[in-house]
Amino acid sequence: MVAAAPRVPKAKHRHHVVIAVVGVAVLIALNIAVYLAPIDYQALTSFAYVGAFLVCFIANALVAIPIPYIPIIAHIGATADSAAIVVALGALGSVLGESVAFLIGRAEQGLISEHPIYQRLHRLAERKWLAGLLLFGLAVPLNPLFDVAGLAAGAVGMRYRTFFVAVFAARLVRLALIVWLGVLIGL
Repeated sequence: MVAAAPRVPKAKHRHHVVIAVVGVAVLIALNIAVYLAPIDYQALTSFAYVGAFLVCFIANALVAIPIPYIPIIAHIGATADSAAIVVALGALGSVLGESVAFLIGRAEQGLISEHPIYQRLHRLAERKWLAGLLLFGLAVPLNPLFDVAGLAAGAVGMRYRTFFVAVFAARLVRLALIVWLGVLIGL
């Protein structure tokens, strides 16, 4: 039998609700602002390393707006002096962008702490290696639903260090493959 989670005081519960609502509102506003902004993502290729970081950060921080970062990263990696730096900075931008979903999930942690699924996922999150491997497996392939995994990781109380290392390693693999294909195709 699983012990019941401790009750969250009403004032603290309201605080979590306010933080969650503000977080979602900021995320929606950011998505709308980027959608309306006349950003030339292809122009980021001229900034090479900084462009790789920025395009990966923006593409992974936004939930509702698809950013075509794969061909941009492939082109930057194929034309830059160091493909390894493109991969590393792109992975850093990617994990920092994914951290937005993680932080929103962390703000919502108190809202779902009594749900039975939360209890199971929380036990998984306490096993750092297993949770990290699961996140790694979800973050390597092109997975448009990974934001849900980031939200869940934050909501169940996963340590940010575990999240960061797993997603960063996964994005290193993903971006290395994208850059390798860019070099192979000659973008």
